[in-house]
Amino acid sequence: MKINLISHYYPPEIGAPQARLSEMAGEWVKQGHEVTVLTGFPNHPTGVIPSGYKGKVFMKEVVNDVRVWRHWLYATPNEGFFKKILAHISFMASLILLSLFRGERPDVLIVSSPNFFSVISAYIISRVRRVPYIFEVRDLWPGIFIELGVLKNIYIIRMLEAIELFLYRNAALVVPVTNGFAEDMIRRKIPFYKVQVITNGVDLDTYRPCKGHLGPLRAEIGIPEDKFIILYIGAHGISHGLAKVIEAAESIKEETDVHFLFVGEGAVKASLVKSAKGRNIQNVTFLPGQSRDKVINFYHLADVCLVPLRDVSGFSAFIPSKMFEIMACGKPIIASLRGEAADILTNSGAAMVIPPENPEELARAVKILKGDSQRRGQMGQNGRAFVEKNYDRKILAKRYLELIESIPRSFASASNPAGPDAQKRKPDSACPDRSRGQASVE
Repeated sequence: MKINLISHYYPPEIGAPQARLSEMAGEWVKQGHEVTVLTGFPNHPTGVIPSGYKGKVFMKEVVNDVRVWRHWLYATPNEGFFKKILAHISFMASLILLSLFRGERPDVLIVSSPNFFSVISAYIISRVRRVPYIFEVRDLWPGIFIELGVLKNIYIIRMLEAIELFLYRNAALVVPVTNGFAEDMIRRKIPFYKVQVITNGVDLDTYRPCKGHLGPLRAEIGIPEDKFIILYIGAHGISHGLAKVIEAAESIKEETDVHFLFVGEGAVKASLVKSAKGRNIQNVTFLPGQSRDKVINFYHLADVCLVPLRDVSGFSAFIPSKMFEIMACGKPIIASLRGEAADILTNSGAAMVIPPENPEELARAVKILKGDSQRRGQMGQNGRAFVEKNYDRKILAKRYLELIESIPRSFASASNPAGPDAQKRKPDSACPDRSRGQASVE
């Protein structure tokens, strides 16, 4: 089978979509399928295109047996809502202009959405080349930006929501990554037979408990061996409530052996750094984004990892991708969030779950875990066992492939894209056990 996969983001960029899609594509190739990824030139999150890709409009390469077509786009740092929208629109246009008729006609298109501009290009390619498309939904876009107050104009909101629903309805399948997303779609009258949840997971061979010595990394970043490290790694964005983590760090400064380490980039990073300096907080270090290999080493370096989200009702359906990686590395978690992610982490036994944006509870949780090494060890073991049982990326890739393989045979039935028997059966995974689900909030 020929599978074309459209995504704004792809390695060597690091992040949740990049990891999910590259690992899925690799598994599908191992199963004997031909996978071509249509993506942009790497630049996330800094907005800087590496030297090997600069000055090009289109480029072909092969990465781990996956064919990758790279398209020009407007490269911008991961900050500034309207600049990011422009980047996504430029990628949409570039795809259509450069690859509408490029290559052999695929059997199926899969498009993964940080927002739906990429999906618009997939819809156009689908209709012109008569190919079904699967809409993989990683964020409820534009819904979450409405809740965060980024989008306020009622006319723009109505237009974007109409486009969103149009793209859902015209997809052969809609594949959300959380149960909460699936429930939202079905509530909004998307036919249940189209909605098939494929959760995120983790590459268990790559993310493993550490067996080496990390003294050199501590020395490199200037954190002494006697410091108890609380790690946040990932996007420093408006979704994560990191200002409250800074407040917790300030409130716990009397615990001189506790150190908060922030690793990554994002829209609010500059303000976080300014806040920490303005308050003269000494127990906080900020580092830039890291390569995938170093990300794993930072997980290993940490004594406790943080998984925070803002106290916004829409985030109850979101599940930060990093929590599966942290559990696979055998590290305990303090999670300040609600909803589906809180349920998963509570069931795992790998986390202390506290209310979001609550610096007092966060400080209390840090003190508790710092004083109980046995509990931390047990939480780490619980997390590893939990992801081995429920979130192995290889198993999830095979489940996804079963859905993909079902599409071309049924696409001829234009009145019912999921097949003639679809309305008689309920999906295997439209709203499965609430211990499953994941979204792209990093």
